[in-house]
This record gives sequence, structure tokens and C-alpha cells, in this order.
Amino acid sequence: MAPHKHQLLLTEAIEREGEAQRQLLEGRADVAHAEFAAASELYRQSWEAAHARAFGRLVGMLKASVLAGGGTDAAGYARTALADADPDSATANYARALAALIAGDDEDARALAARLQEAPEAFARTGRAIAALASRDAAAYATALEAIVRDFEQRSEHLTGVAIADTALMLQALAGRRRMAAAIDGPVLPARGTVS
Repeated sequence: MAPHKHQLLLTEAIEREGEAQRQLLEGRADVAHAEFAAASELYRQSWEAAHARAFGRLVGMLKASVLAGGGTDAAGYARTALADADPDSATANYARALAALIAGDDEDARALAARLQEAPEAFARTGRAIAALASRDAAAYATALEAIVRDFEQRSEHLTGVAIADTALMLQALAGRRRMAAAIDGPVLPARGTVS
């Protein structure tokens, strides 16, 4: 049986995202940004072609869009797409919280991040970081970010095949826009100043 269109689009999105991550680790931020933008668009297309609960594709879209240097349009798109999504889905709530944070709706981001903190630990870690950014609590953000990076360091597999803490990079990009970026290094992070 041939793969469905949404599966092909998802595979292409992951491949483009992986290439973006490799370029970022090699210090070629401009090339990485273009690849992240392409990946974001492919994630959006795969969401539109997939079933209504494929919320991870919206997370991928948002993450790639932020790492491409944008995110506002993707956040608006995701908030509309998730208007009637399952309120008990941790992945949907992750996408909602992230979209709210990108859009500057800190109140909504905090409320949605609180739901994430009751979800499995990977979601809870990110929820704590989102809540800290939405509350402008730099100390809590730095602590949450550290936990995310150390978790990525322990992983033997990564979605794109590239050992990179992409969630942390996305959060750092958003933190930078709020002048809250934390000082952190590690083997799963590019050199500081590579992501804007």
C-alpha cells in the first residue's frame, strides 16, 4: 500500500527540519532559517492532509516557524486550527500553549502550561518553561530549560536523526525576544548566538 499524502508530507517535513538542524549546528544560520521555514510549511500541509488528532504536526509547524525567525502567522493558524481540539490532549495543549506564547497571550499561555504540568514528564518540563516565560520569571525559566536540555542529552534517538535539543532552541528563541534567554551550553546545542 502506498503511503498517504499526509505521511509523505510529514516525512519530507522531518527531513527538511533535520537538514535545518544540521545547518544550524554547522553555524550556517541563514541556510538553517530557510530550511526551517520550508519544514514549517510542510508540517502545516501534512496537518491539513491528516486526521484531526495529528496535533504533533502543529507543534512541528510552530517549532520550525520560530526557528526560522518568525512564528506569528503560524501561531494564529494553530490557534484557529485547535479551537475545538480535545482539551485533554497533552499534544494539543502543548501546541495551544506554544501558540499563545508566540502570540503574546501570556494569560492563555500560563493557563495552558498549567495543564501541561499535569501531563507526562516531557510535556510537564516544557510546560514549566512556557509558564516561566509567560510569567517573565527568568530564574524559573533557566531551571526549566536546564531540565529540558539535560533530558535531550540522555536521549539515544531524535525524531530527525540529529542530536539537537530543538525544543530548548525554540524556547531560547522565544526567550530572546523577551530578553530572557538563559546562558546554557551542551553537546545538543549549537554555539551561542547561532539562533535568533
